[in-house]
Amino acid sequence: MCKIRTRFAPSPTGRMHVGNLRTALYEYLIAKHENGTFILRIEDTDQERYVEGAIDIIYRTLQGTGLIHDEGPDKDGGYGPYVQSERVKSGIYMKYAKELIEKGEAYYCFCTKERLASLKTTLVSSDDDGEEEAKEFTKYDKHCLHLSKEEIEANLAAGKPFVIRQNIPTEGTTTFRDAIFGEITVKNEELDDMILIKSDGFPTYNFANVVDDHLMKITHVVRGNEYLSSTPKYTRLYKAFGWEEPIYVHLPLITNEEHKKLSKRSGHSSYEDLLEQGFVSEAIVNFVALLGWSPANNVEIMSLEELIREFDYTHINKAPAVFDMVKLRWMNSEYIKRMDFDRFYELALPYIKSVIKKDLDLKKIASLVKTRIETLRDICDMIDFFEELPEYDTEMYVHKKMKTDKESSLTVLKELLPEFEALEDYSEDSLESVITAYIARKGIKNGQALWPVRTAVSGKQSTPGGAYEIMSILGKEESLRRIKIAIDKLSK
Repeated sequence: MCKIRTRFAPSPTGRMHVGNLRTALYEYLIAKHENGTFILRIEDTDQERYVEGAIDIIYRTLQGTGLIHDEGPDKDGGYGPYVQSERVKSGIYMKYAKELIEKGEAYYCFCTKERLASLKTTLVSSDDDGEEEAKEFTKYDKHCLHLSKEEIEANLAAGKPFVIRQNIPTEGTTTFRDAIFGEITVKNEELDDMILIKSDGFPTYNFANVVDDHLMKITHVVRGNEYLSSTPKYTRLYKAFGWEEPIYVHLPLITNEEHKKLSKRSGHSSYEDLLEQGFVSEAIVNFVALLGWSPANNVEIMSLEELIREFDYTHINKAPAVFDMVKLRWMNSEYIKRMDFDRFYELALPYIKSVIKKDLDLKKIASLVKTRIETLRDICDMIDFFEELPEYDTEMYVHKKMKTDKESSLTVLKELLPEFEALEDYSEDSLESVITAYIARKGIKNGQALWPVRTAVSGKQSTPGGAYEIMSILGKEESLRRIKIAIDKLSK
């Protein structure tokens, strides 16, 4: 078999959708599993949807996820240019479109917008919930196919706007094979004469990707299953040129927890959305890899290197993949727990600094939360009490399991206060010694002393770290201030 060559060919239209990231990841894994070549190609033929800065997002995303391309606009491997708008300038797409015209596989179309509008048909269909939805579509009637050579030449000479359309037979069938969905046959009469070259001279995505995939010797094409309906048209183009088709790998739909298509409005539809929500890149990649595929050994936590080793695209599922946020949060927490502390601190610091303005030991705070969070964003609500004691109800001192109430808590705090005041060394060890000795002296349970103290210095029922850690971070002055506030609250 020839060397595997895959391509990721995004359109620069904004942030990278999770579906696009999965496509890029699978293309990368297919290539790297067999020591093949992974190519980046920018498909910017749709100039109306082009978003400034979107190409930078593409590069940033691939870099951040570790999906490093072997060839691309910045790495010429001999098959460039790798940006479609640059390829347009060379006249490559028009050349191949005219070749199809000569073969009778394509034709010039000079129809006006008004005439095309008259061909519109409304199709009423029902969604999964039984709600009817009306969609407009236009099936071209091959009007311009029958123009004489003289008419075509006259129109071209007059500068009349035109597109070039594929000439699909109205009889017979077209068959292609997909690695996931198997052999698929469609009636030619169901296919539209799609546009190959637009009136602005740019190729359509559908045409450009076929030409480019052939010229770049792409062996595997990975894309969403929404392109299954267009694939027969690609098959006909390959056959018209006499080119070998790549292996098609059409991926299942990604849905949300309600089994609806993942939309941009969902808030977690793109890679950058997820980063902003406090997920780490490695967890995102791992999670996305499992959206429609699982390894033979059913292991879930996998590094990129392990994914490369285990990935087998023939085991991709046909059924829609559910974007399970609960699972992603769990997976993210596992990555954070296993992360080297220095790297974690680097990632956590912006979140810590957004909350903590006081001169506190931020590394110590980071160490407290590392094993307790699911996302980096969780840090903020978990540590805000270090900056400022929140308002809280004294009912928090009542804890059945800890065997505490307001009265007992007040006693504990009053008795421990002078001991804390007498301490010069405010380290965890010193604080622990004081409280441990007090517990032994009083003959009480640990919780009967620790719960009131922790509640007093944090104002929260749940905290990262216990009383010793919190007090050592807050320091003597602030800890005493908060305990006095608690005594005052409980005395009323």
